[in-house]
Amino acid sequence: MSVKREDVLEIIEAIGGKDNIHTATHCVTRLRLVLNDEKKVDKERLEAIDLVKGSFSSNGQFQVVIGQGLVNKAYQILAEETGIEQASKQDVKNAATQNLNPLQRAIKVLADIFIPILPAIVTAGLLMGLNNILTGPDIFFNKKSVIDVYPQWADLTNIINLIANTAFVFLPGLIGWSAVKRFGGSPLLGIVLGLMLVHPDLLNAWSYGSAEKIPTWNLFGLEVDKIGYQGQVLPILFASLLLAKIETFLDKRVHDSIKLLVVAPVALLITGFAAFILIGPVTFFIGNMLTDGVIWVFDHFSWLGGLLYGGLYAVMVITGMHHTFLAVDLQLVANAGGTFLWPILALSNIAQGSAALAMMFVAKKENEKLRGLAGTSALSAYLGITEPAMFGVNLRYKYPFISALIGSAMGGVLLAMTGTKAFSIGVGGLPGILSIKSEYWLPFAIGMVIAIVVPFVLTMIWSKFSKNEVA
Repeated sequence: MSVKREDVLEIIEAIGGKDNIHTATHCVTRLRLVLNDEKKVDKERLEAIDLVKGSFSSNGQFQVVIGQGLVNKAYQILAEETGIEQASKQDVKNAATQNLNPLQRAIKVLADIFIPILPAIVTAGLLMGLNNILTGPDIFFNKKSVIDVYPQWADLTNIINLIANTAFVFLPGLIGWSAVKRFGGSPLLGIVLGLMLVHPDLLNAWSYGSAEKIPTWNLFGLEVDKIGYQGQVLPILFASLLLAKIETFLDKRVHDSIKLLVVAPVALLITGFAAFILIGPVTFFIGNMLTDGVIWVFDHFSWLGGLLYGGLYAVMVITGMHHTFLAVDLQLVANAGGTFLWPILALSNIAQGSAALAMMFVAKKENEKLRGLAGTSALSAYLGITEPAMFGVNLRYKYPFISALIGSAMGGVLLAMTGTKAFSIGVGGLPGILSIKSEYWLPFAIGMVIAIVVPFVLTMIWSKFSKNEVA
């Protein structure tokens, strides 16, 4: 499909004209616009354009789903026709922030920090899945793993495991880079700060519970635990904020001639002491309490936790609140040896894809655009990208979205009651089974069947009675 200039001109008119565009950029699939007045958008006219696969407003940005490979061409034409400057994504985010309330801003901060490092975490999850297939017993051989039967593959598996584990072992380094950058400091110092918290001279956080004696520093009579923060999220987040504030404070006040000697050393020294004396112990305790609380809910009211998380996850995606659970997932992986939240997320994505797939059959043969969009967006959702399905199809007709929520909630109850865990975050769709611990493959597979069948059947039945007729 080519990008026609007249289609882009129609988009501009449908969003209120070029004077309504404050700032614009694009990502892989969407135009990201900050509009002066979103009330001027004619959504019905906008989504009738052949080029447009859907639209939605989130975190102060109005986003138009165009599709991979087409959105950059559409953006170039939009920039030419409107005369807007090619803004960076950060410029758009800064402009959008002005339209957010405090809670939305806090959620946006977490999203800005975790989304850039997500590819590394997902990649690690997939590689850990490959490692577990090779090392897990009873997968291919009775009571034996692949390397038990073929010991010559042991070293290969060991290297795969090392590559897979790196992102989790040095997770504070990744978060430090992204967080300090987000807070306005030097990303390089953020990396150093994160690696400092997992220095090999420290007691490994994963050995903390079983250690007979905790090593300590004696700082002027104050006993400070000499422990690392492997896999921890909160310590590096708060330490990164402090580091960035100190660095920017000093950078404005220290003369250029001695900045190299003063700014970074002083900022790291102060932050380092604060991290080990106060920030680390306090946030380590809070992080443990947070994960213990989530675990308690799923241990005592597992069906309710699965029902709510499975049924409401897609709703949280609309508001952007789902980003807050990335930190919880990572904390669960570090503290509990796996996350029971992420598998439910994977089913939610599958359910949205199934509802969109049903809409391909519901749509009349004459409506080639909806049929094509529903089919391609369903495939995308099955592979973990739900935006085209959710915003381009399901939310537009409402009942497919609700059908997907019901299917996801049912699958979530099953996964929660069986204690299904993923050893890491992975691809949130059908390939997600690679990130599931092998002993939970059966309940997860059943959950996938539920997430595929229930939304599809409900959408097909509901379409017969819905007043929201599909042309």
